[in-house]
Amino acid sequence: MNKTRRSTIAAALGLAGVLGFTAPAAHAASAGQLAAEGQAALQQLYAVDPDARRVARHARAVLVFPHIVKGAFVFGGETGDGVLLVHGRPDSFYNISAASWGLQAGGKEFSYALFLMNDRAIAYLHNVGGWEVGAGGSIVVVDQAGNAAVNTTTLTQDVYAFPFASKGLMAGVDVHGTKITQFNPG
Repeated sequence: MNKTRRSTIAAALGLAGVLGFTAPAAHAASAGQLAAEGQAALQQLYAVDPDARRVARHARAVLVFPHIVKGAFVFGGETGDGVLLVHGRPDSFYNISAASWGLQAGGKEFSYALFLMNDRAIAYLHNVGGWEVGAGGSIVVVDQAGNAAVNTTTLTQDVYAFPFASKGLMAGVDVHGTKITQFNPG
C-alpha cells in the first residue's frame, strides 16, 4: 500500500472517530433540552446580528441548529441537531449532516439558523421529513460580513440561512449537499 493511500485511509478513520465521538452527544439531547438550546442560540444570534432580527419579524418559522460539529482532513463531515420553532414554540426536531471530499483540513463548531419565510417552505420541510439544502426552494446565506444585504424590501426568498458563533480552524460555510432530516429526540 503506498504512502498516499495509507494517509487517506488514516485520515478517513480519524475523521470517522472524531465524528463518531461527537455525533452521539448531539443526538443525546432530550426534546426539552434541544428546544432550550435552540432558543438560547437564536437569542445569541439576535444579539449580534440586526439582520437576523429583521428577518425573524417576517419569518413563519425558524429552524435553528445550536451546535454543529465539522471536521475534515481530505474527507470531511458535519453533524448537529436542531429544532423547528413555529411562533417561538418547538414544533419538530431535525438533524443536519454533510460529507465532503477535497483539499480541506481542520475542525470547527458553529450554529446555524434557517428562517423559513413562507408556508410553502414549512410544508416542504414537513412533507419530505427534511430536505437537501439547495434542492427545495430558494435559499440565501447571510453572513456577518454583509455579503447578502437584507432589508424588508429584499425578503423575497423562501429561506434565509445565518451561520453564526463559529469556533475553530476552518473558514467559510457551504450549505450545498447538506441533508436535513427529521427525527424524534429521546
